[in-house]
Amino acid sequence: MAGSKNDALKRALKNKKDEFYTQLSDIEKEMKYYREHFKGKTIFCNCDDPIDSNFFLYFELNFTQLGLKRLIATHYEVDKPSYMLEINKDEDGDGLITSKDIVKKKLKQNGDFRSPECIELLKQADIVITNPPFSLFREYVAQLMEYDKKFIIIGNQNALTYKEIFPLIKNNKMWFGLTMNGSNRYFRVPDSYELTEKTGKIEDGVKYAFVKGVRWFTNLDIPQRHEKLLLYKTYNPNDYPKYDNYDAINVDRVSDIPYDYDGVMGVPITFIDKYNPKQFKIVGWTLGRGDYEVGASKIYVNAKQYSNGKVSSGNKVNDGPTILYKNKPTGVYYTADNADGYLQILYARILIQKIEEDISNGN
Repeated sequence: MAGSKNDALKRALKNKKDEFYTQLSDIEKEMKYYREHFKGKTIFCNCDDPIDSNFFLYFELNFTQLGLKRLIATHYEVDKPSYMLEINKDEDGDGLITSKDIVKKKLKQNGDFRSPECIELLKQADIVITNPPFSLFREYVAQLMEYDKKFIIIGNQNALTYKEIFPLIKNNKMWFGLTMNGSNRYFRVPDSYELTEKTGKIEDGVKYAFVKGVRWFTNLDIPQRHEKLLLYKTYNPNDYPKYDNYDAINVDRVSDIPYDYDGVMGVPITFIDKYNPKQFKIVGWTLGRGDYEVGASKIYVNAKQYSNGKVSSGNKVNDGPTILYKNKPTGVYYTADNADGYLQILYARILIQKIEEDISNGN
């Protein structure tokens, strides 16, 4: 393992920025949708403290009911060998997993998910389920993809915009889970974690950190993912203006996607919660400058920003989709040498296109 990678994980844990324990209720709400996937499978929780982990607890409590083949969880230590917990079967056949069914084994290495020892365990697993360090999310997902693993993991919703992650979403190799939906959540943290009123709370002597924009990410398919989005709006150029710098129309709300438009549309990122890969394809992402496989059709030259009577550099206008106006709009606007009018920037959009006929009021 490269020293720089190991140092990154050490720093994250030392700063206590990634040591979050997912609440059991949040795990239960999401796992109920995947029960059919678990039967006869080996589950690996490779970013947990198995003694305190609610992921391990959930699968320990439901080991027999879910028909699991094996449950493995590894613990991370910064500078010394660690350990793992393992359940292979209900030894006495009473339908309950107790302490005598849990095997604790010493690891020769420190339990880093990238260590050769943990990678060997990963190879044995069918499904990986955990809350990996947010700061290492890109690298963690890359490892899952390298070893072709099924997974249910927690990450920040902003990971959708990562250049390493968005192509996986676009190509249906990864998608959002069904619960948490980018909501703000509380995660239990160690007693040593420093909290303020803005960053967390203390209940019954237990510390909880406040984390924004939390999502489940998975590549396990479930029926809910294929529910058809009902469309009822009709297209007209006034309500759906075309971008000046992308060959697509703008749709401000997912519920406003027109049923009778077959071209490319820019929709808010909340579309991902309704994304049915049998109804739409994801074309790209409007972050400008050629990123995410679909580059802007125009790069603005000598752009200027006008705000509250002040003029400043307008390079920001190349960072998202724009609407061109002939008349000066209210609020912040931009001009450029190669724009015949006034520009306003919209929030980033996902570019989508229908892949099935849907021209009869959503039927």
